[in-house]
Amino acid sequence: MPGIVPVPGNILNNHNMKKLKIEGKELRKIGFPEGPVISIAMQVMEKNFKHESKEKAIALLLQVLENPAEFAEDEVLGSIAEQLLPEPSASDMQVSLNKEGISFGIFGTDDIEQGALNQMYLAARLPIAVAGALMPDAHQGYGLPIGAVLATENAVIPYGVGVDIGCRMCLSVFDIATDDIIQKQNFFARELNEATLFGSGKQFDHIASHEVLDRREFKEISLLKPLQGKAARQLGTSGSGNHFVEFGIVEITEKDSVLGIAPGKYLGLLSHSGSRALGANIANHYTRIARQKRMLLKEAANLAWLSLDEEEGIEYWMAMNLAGDYASACHHVIHEKIATQLGRKPIRMVENHHNFAWQEILDGKEVIVHRKGATPAGKDVLGIIPGSMTAPGFIVKGRGETIALNSASHGAGRKLSRSAAMTSVTHEALQEELQKHQVKLIGGGLDEAPFAYKDINTVMQAQQSLVDIVGRFTPKIVKMDGSSVKQWNKK
Repeated sequence: MPGIVPVPGNILNNHNMKKLKIEGKELRKIGFPEGPVISIAMQVMEKNFKHESKEKAIALLLQVLENPAEFAEDEVLGSIAEQLLPEPSASDMQVSLNKEGISFGIFGTDDIEQGALNQMYLAARLPIAVAGALMPDAHQGYGLPIGAVLATENAVIPYGVGVDIGCRMCLSVFDIATDDIIQKQNFFARELNEATLFGSGKQFDHIASHEVLDRREFKEISLLKPLQGKAARQLGTSGSGNHFVEFGIVEITEKDSVLGIAPGKYLGLLSHSGSRALGANIANHYTRIARQKRMLLKEAANLAWLSLDEEEGIEYWMAMNLAGDYASACHHVIHEKIATQLGRKPIRMVENHHNFAWQEILDGKEVIVHRKGATPAGKDVLGIIPGSMTAPGFIVKGRGETIALNSASHGAGRKLSRSAAMTSVTHEALQEELQKHQVKLIGGGLDEAPFAYKDINTVMQAQQSLVDIVGRFTPKIVKMDGSSVKQWNKK
């Protein structure tokens, strides 16, 4: 593939640089639990990131600590993540999987890796499963694959929602000349820098005030009480990984009655992030409970569920919905800050979750629909499907396809893991790609390079029966996390 070539180590691999040395007390200080994970983390980092700065190495370890599921399949960091994930269930299996799984729709089969298919076939054998679908951006995840949709009967799977509960897209469309984005690039870049914070664990110095922080769940659910303060300080932050806030050009070629925007070009502000530490704590806590209550085969352990008839299931449902509303509030805070600086209110806002569970009606029966990396696409429901930092994203309108459980992809989908991208993509190739598409990148790095993603146009073609495209978003100024180890490149 153009632009991706293995190269000798760059300046970060200069053997004259001081080698990384991490002490156990430093890991305990940032929250690593006592146990084998501390020595494993020290060994992995000192071996594979030996010429990185301690600050960057600790920042990356903090990412793994806060979201181990995201790194579970990583070739290098997976051994650390494995130690941080919920404890496996007892060896005696108490819940059997069905011999035959439910049938499910698959979209874009040719571009879906076997690991994701295997995970979906396993989920289809759960006794609570009633319907499912796999989106064209699907790739292997933890528990359910990313890009999976699974309907269950009166049960919710915490890892079927994912660690980043309420991870979502939000697009504000402004009636502002698109030439300004080039002519006033420094102004727009400054606004992105000042509106939010990126990085695992990052938070503002002040305590925010917002109605979501006054929700009764913080008082009624014991897990949430100590999380309220941090949630207040993280309100309006954006996290790490593939999260971003970016300016771009919105193009509408013909007026759609649902979208309601006249044809033309507009300034767009697009954000992607979730529920931060609040969602991660909820996901990990209730997954541990689910695994203790529903002992499954080891390979299916992270598909453990909670019944909505039991106290823990009701608690998780309440906490999940709070995290979703909190994630939405984070986006609105960012967009309101920038709208104020622009001196304009958006003429339209389009937004959607893509890591969540909903109560929906299927064949006349109420079910719980998990969308883990999937966009709701019910009849005439609007959503955003992004590409990459250089590839276009799309405003879509759902067609209500029942075989897909009213869903579509949540993006292009990864084809390279973070470690694979960092070891095979060069800085030169990334810069050439950015220049080719006239994109200014603030932060970001090789693990999020465009080459790490599938072709968004191929993905959209595979789901023509699921959504109609009603608008297009082209990124121009992209802000992502730049605090962690993004520049690693080794032989």
